[in-house]
Amino acid sequence: MQRARTDVLNLFLTAFVSAFLAAGVRRPFLFVLAYAYIDIVAPQKVTWGFLQSVPVSLIAFCCAFGAWMVAEDKNGIRLSPRQMVLLLLLIYCGLTTRTADFPEQALEKWGWVWKALVFALFLPLTLRTRLRIEALTLIMVLSVSVIVIGGGIKTVFSGGGYGELKLLVNDNTGLYEGSIISTVAICVIPLALWLARYGTIFRPNWMVWAFALALCFACVLMPVGTQARTGLVCFGVLLAMMLRSTKRRLLYLSLLGAGALVAIPLLPSSFSERMSTIQNHKADQSASTRVAVWKWTIEFAKDHPFGGGFDAFRQNAVSYDTEKADYAGDNNAVIETERIEEKGRAYHSSYFEMLGEQGYPGLALWLLLHLMGVIHMEVIRRQYAKNPPEQFAWVTPLADALQQAQIVYLVGGAFVGIAFQPFCYMLVGLQCGLSAYIGRVRRAAPVPFRAPRTVPAAAG
Repeated sequence: MQRARTDVLNLFLTAFVSAFLAAGVRRPFLFVLAYAYIDIVAPQKVTWGFLQSVPVSLIAFCCAFGAWMVAEDKNGIRLSPRQMVLLLLLIYCGLTTRTADFPEQALEKWGWVWKALVFALFLPLTLRTRLRIEALTLIMVLSVSVIVIGGGIKTVFSGGGYGELKLLVNDNTGLYEGSIISTVAICVIPLALWLARYGTIFRPNWMVWAFALALCFACVLMPVGTQARTGLVCFGVLLAMMLRSTKRRLLYLSLLGAGALVAIPLLPSSFSERMSTIQNHKADQSASTRVAVWKWTIEFAKDHPFGGGFDAFRQNAVSYDTEKADYAGDNNAVIETERIEEKGRAYHSSYFEMLGEQGYPGLALWLLLHLMGVIHMEVIRRQYAKNPPEQFAWVTPLADALQQAQIVYLVGGAFVGIAFQPFCYMLVGLQCGLSAYIGRVRRAAPVPFRAPRTVPAAAG
């Protein structure tokens, strides 16, 4: 029975991906959407057989770029300052890969990093209309929902658990890792709400809103099911940012308070216990490891200012003390200290990942790339915030949603190594595409007619 289900899933995914790519023959932009879906869901991990034996991601990427070269309109194309920063980051990472401390492992990571960076560079060139911007946003949201909805259902019925929640596949890499999917799931919430309100592919109605709200609920459940503290912090940050956008703030705060009162008693005790370690990292070995690795990375960067290349963490050796309180009475506690020594531990932070692997120049480029995104989205948000033309009423809410998603990513990135996560670079490409679209619209806007100035004739 299990084998039959696997065969059906394999055939379905193979047929779906094949149909997606075939549709791109008539509509070349669909190749871009197909690559986004493949990169997020990774159907080659889910199934076995044909999709695993063929580099389907590379095929989709080549089709997208080739179709753009042959069939797309390239008038008015220009690289934005953020795309130039992306290009510099791509070149710099390529150079550090050539001199990496662990050449084989660095080449393996470079094999997917360069595609994420190049695709982010390429995306704005294809996002020439509102429909395309919306279509990419929709595919990103729906692709993440493929992973999140199943995880949310399992959380409701089983409660999940740290390292125990099995998502679409039994794989602890990429979006299938607990802390990463918790962060990305929270990023998706503002985008899903924007689609429900301003979407034109699926126009707003009760069914669209029902799906969007159910998806948002599943996204919120991911930090509970994975018991990832990162997700809880990200959700708190998102709630705070959404307060700025809502018009009825008192009602918003009241709903949050009521929701918290209902939800807290229903949370699994294991979730509450794990979240309590946020206040004291010495009581948790995982958190203590992170702090120790971060200290090691700072010292490493002093001697290696240009970084050690991808996977440079493999050479670290850290030691630290964990503390555990043993309560012998009502008010008496004995603190037990244990010395822990570990080697080759990952950074567990995008900031320290960049510092250790790409050094100070790489970290500076990465920070500049994302800070520019936050600023650009704020500029666009304010440009169309007051009395926009009807056809541009969607712009400010989308810029707001993209800004919220990026800030959530930057907050989550402080606690999980997702500096090169492809989904996050799709957000960058989407932001650049929106900025480029607004720029083209403003440049193409007709200049209001002004009567020529007349110079009065000289007297006399």
